[in-house]
Amino acid sequence: MFRIFGPPGTGKTTTLLNLVDKELDRGTPSSEIAFLAFTRKAAREAKERACKRFGLDAKQDLPYFRTLHSLAFRLVGLTTDQLMGAEHYREIENRIGFDLTGGTAVEEDYTTSIKRESEILRLITLSRLRRTSLHSEYNRSNLKYSWTEVNYVAGAVAQYKKSNGLHDYTDMLELFVIKGHKICPPLRLCLLDEAQDLSPLQWEIAHLLDTKSDKMYCAGDDDQAIYDFAGADVDHFINLPGGAEILETSYRVPASVHQLATGLSSRIKRRFPKNYLPKKEKGSVQRIYSPEHLDFSQGDWLVLSQANYQINPVSAILKQSGYYFERSGYPSVAPKVSSALLSWKRLQNDEVIDVASARVVYSFMRGNGVRVERGFKTIKADESAFLSLDQLQKDHGLLATADMDWQTALDRLPDMDRAYINALLRRGEDLDQIPRIKLSTIHGAKGGEASNVVVFSDLTAAADESLQISPDTLHRVFYVAVTRTKQNLYIVEPEIYQRSYNL
Repeated sequence: MFRIFGPPGTGKTTTLLNLVDKELDRGTPSSEIAFLAFTRKAAREAKERACKRFGLDAKQDLPYFRTLHSLAFRLVGLTTDQLMGAEHYREIENRIGFDLTGGTAVEEDYTTSIKRESEILRLITLSRLRRTSLHSEYNRSNLKYSWTEVNYVAGAVAQYKKSNGLHDYTDMLELFVIKGHKICPPLRLCLLDEAQDLSPLQWEIAHLLDTKSDKMYCAGDDDQAIYDFAGADVDHFINLPGGAEILETSYRVPASVHQLATGLSSRIKRRFPKNYLPKKEKGSVQRIYSPEHLDFSQGDWLVLSQANYQINPVSAILKQSGYYFERSGYPSVAPKVSSALLSWKRLQNDEVIDVASARVVYSFMRGNGVRVERGFKTIKADESAFLSLDQLQKDHGLLATADMDWQTALDRLPDMDRAYINALLRRGEDLDQIPRIKLSTIHGAKGGEASNVVVFSDLTAAADESLQISPDTLHRVFYVAVTRTKQNLYIVEPEIYQRSYNL
């Protein structure tokens, strides 16, 4: 197993695809090449780039360009109706009287899937990913529940899954490890991305794949290992025997930011020694006390904080100033609202819209826009059909006319939405485009980049405690944050320094 260390912006994915290119040139069928990523986003990006670069079909030619979970699901032979869902956890809850579905909002990839679980389920998942006993994980935790309660819930969940023939995402991995030698396909080339984020259980799969592959490369960057809370074992990646290559030039990080980042990485005690060069541009690092004076009118922006609540002030500033932005993957204008606005504009311009869009438009209309007694649900056209303003007026109860502005036609829009949308339109923001300003936690932004990056140095109480106990974790988190920068880095200094990270 050969390691490729890819510091920020050094072209790790491109390097891996170059290996794919060489293998294809040797005549190897693409079906005997695997590109395995840690997240669905990374797997999707690699597949899209491979299809475009090599002229391949995603479904037919690249069966093994996927996440480890997806690979396990495919090879183990599970079906979707065999997977645990929210309804199953609710049924267990009703039986045993414990909350099993609490937690944060749904995230896109498996990296953060355990965050959606209750504290007890998360602990159970971590013990399995780390290949440790549940009791030892319990002793390391600060759970408010007793060991008896935790053990009871673990037994109830296991029994429910067994009785109903159901599996969770961790079961997929465990089944793959058990059955792997029989079901794992022989591969000419296996590429494993973001290896620093693999858990001990996932490393077992990696070594299994290694035995079934002629050549295997695992790529990552131990300095960007920020998922230890989710069971990641970066030490395994660092200590792997065998050869290693370090990608030496960043195409993202400018010189001034690189200097700061190098200082941060030098604080990390457990790391693979590596140096890399910045890109030629100097860039800038500025320290500020408030983001309210930043000019967000030009360029792309990434605003990062250690905890989600810390970026609330920026969200308020952007809304007040009429900027369109994205927060944790969600646009500042709800998709239904922007769809209604854009669809109404198209109708006004004598263009057609599909049936689904027409229903969205109707949902924001009261009596002056559409006949209430008929309502938008009476649009019973072919779902593939396209409808004009004239057709909607003639056949589907539309009363609104082309000369009505959106505020008059879409009169069910809440007042707060109206005020914000007016501010957006005055600024000339385009709701039909992906927002160029993104707000996120540092963990949520891993893999992202922007010309302008704002980093809050404030720490939560838990992070401040962690800094004293396990400082490498926070060093890596803020290293990831600053290296998202392509040009200008703004560090927001807190007013009270007792609880901040020294950037």
